[in-house]
Amino acid sequence: MQNLHLKITTNEKVVYDEDVKEIYLKGSQGEFGILPNHVPFMTTLEIGVTKVVTDSETKFFTTMGGIFQLKDNEALILTQIAEDANEIDVQRAIEAKERAASRLEENDSDKIDYHRAEIALAKAMARLKATNKI
Repeated sequence: MQNLHLKITTNEKVVYDEDVKEIYLKGSQGEFGILPNHVPFMTTLEIGVTKVVTDSETKFFTTMGGIFQLKDNEALILTQIAEDANEIDVQRAIEAKERAASRLEENDSDKIDYHRAEIALAKAMARLKATNKI
């Protein structure tokens, strides 16, 4: 069976660059999967978890928005932040989730940036989901 080649890159580094069998992502229109020989495809990504299946393992990455592009079995994720689930500090993610949830529960709307708190909560939840701690 033919493979896909996936490259996950941020402004700072290449996070992943390997051949894979399957890719599952969270796009702006919902979750979707990619298999070899898929038609060319491009979409924006939401904050979420990217699941990658290879011959020998299944890996999880957080992808904090960005763009996904596929052409000729070459898949590319361009994102501001991408993290391998094995490198995520779970305790830090739990604390970030609690801080963001607490901010959203506050009633003083003049002091709270709800949009920023919602993004922080989504990022923390994605990190915890990627590490299977939810």
